[in-house]
Amino acid sequence: MRHLSIPVVFWLATSTGVALAGDREPIVLSDEALDLHRSCLVFDGHNDLPWTLREKAESSFDKMDIAKSQPDIHTDIARLREGGLGAEFWSVYVPVDSPDATRETLEQIDIVYQLAHRYPMDFELAFTAADIERIHGEGRIASLIGMEGGHSIENSLGTLRMLYQLGARYMTLTHSDALDWADAATDDPRSDGLSEFGEEVVRAMNELGMLVDISHVSVATMEDALRVSKAPIIASHSCADAIAHHPRNVPDHILEGVRANRGVVMVNFASGFLVPESAAIWIDAFDVWRAIRKAHEGDEEAQNAAWELWAAENPIDHGTIHDLLDHIDHIVKIAGVDHVGLGSDYDGITELPAQLEDVSSYPYITQGLLNRGYGEQDIRKILGLNALRALREAERVAAELTSGS
Repeated sequence: MRHLSIPVVFWLATSTGVALAGDREPIVLSDEALDLHRSCLVFDGHNDLPWTLREKAESSFDKMDIAKSQPDIHTDIARLREGGLGAEFWSVYVPVDSPDATRETLEQIDIVYQLAHRYPMDFELAFTAADIERIHGEGRIASLIGMEGGHSIENSLGTLRMLYQLGARYMTLTHSDALDWADAATDDPRSDGLSEFGEEVVRAMNELGMLVDISHVSVATMEDALRVSKAPIIASHSCADAIAHHPRNVPDHILEGVRANRGVVMVNFASGFLVPESAAIWIDAFDVWRAIRKAHEGDEEAQNAAWELWAAENPIDHGTIHDLLDHIDHIVKIAGVDHVGLGSDYDGITELPAQLEDVSSYPYITQGLLNRGYGEQDIRKILGLNALRALREAERVAAELTSGS
C-alpha cells in the first residue's frame, strides 16, 4: 500500500504519449538559468522519502543508503544536489486506516531525524524560517517535518502540541478519508467542512506556528480553514482545478482566498493532477481504491492485483513540464506571484511528466519560468521565498497570539 492509501501502481498506467510542438518542446537548460537556479532557495513542500524508506527498506538507511545512487526511487543525495534543493518538507505520512496513527507518525518523524544524523554534511533539521536561511547558507538542505493527515493526532490537541515540539511544522488537515472533524476532498462529508473541534485544531495550529495545510481537504474545509486561520495557510502539494479538474485540486475562489490570507499553493508534480485529460480519467480513483480495499479487506495482494487491473484499463497521459508551468501561470493569474510554490510529491507518486522525473529536475522549472517571461525576483519567490515567507508569518502570528499568555 502506498502513500495515497493506494498501492504503488496508483500511477503505473502506460502513458499515451504527448506530441510536443512549438513552445511546448522539451526545455533546454541555459547557463543563465543554471546560474540563477543555484542562487535561489529551492523549497519543496512535499517529499515522501520517509514512507518509501519504510516500505522498501524497513525504515533503514543501511538498506537504502541515499548517499549512493537509488535509481528505483526519486530521491538520493546526488540528485538532490543536482537539483539545487535548499529546503524540504519531508512528509511523515501514515495510512488513514492505521490502528495506531500517532505511534506510526512518531516512527516516521524518527526517519527524518535519522536522515539528518546519518548525513550531517547534507541535511540539518530546521524548525524556523531563520533555521532554513542559515542551513541553506551553509550549503546543506534544511529538513522540515510535515504531517500528512489530521488522523496523526488521533483527535488530541495535546498530541498536536507534542508533535510540534518534535518538529512538525505543517499538518495536512485530512488525507484521503474524512475525519470526525474535517472533510476530505475524496470522501463523503461528515461535517460540511470543519467541525467545531476542527476549528479548534486550526486555532491551536496558529498558536503553535504550525502551518495549516489544505491539500487533500474538501472545498468546504478549505473555506473554513481560510475563515478561521489567522496565519497564512498552505496547500503543500495541490494543483489548479481550473486547469485540471479533480477534487484534489484548488478552485479559483479558494485561490482568491489564499491571496487574501497571504498563503501559498505549492504545485503537485503528479500527472493525474496536472494533465487535464489524466485528471478526468483519475477523478474517481480514490473511490475505486476504497471499493477495492473493502472488497478484499485484509488481503493486500488481492487489493494490489485488482488495482493493477483497473490501472491498466485506465491509462493516463503523463504530460510534460509544460503542464506544471500552466498551473503556475494560472495560480499567478488568480492569486498572484506571491502565492505559488512547488510541492513535488516525489516518492509519493510514480507517474511524472517529462522533464520532472526526479529531484534533479528543478532547474528545468527555472528555465521554463524564464522562457515564459518571469523575472528573476518572481522566480525566486516561486521556487522558495513564498513558502519561507508563509512559515515566517506563521511564526509571527503565533508569537502575537501567545504574547499575553
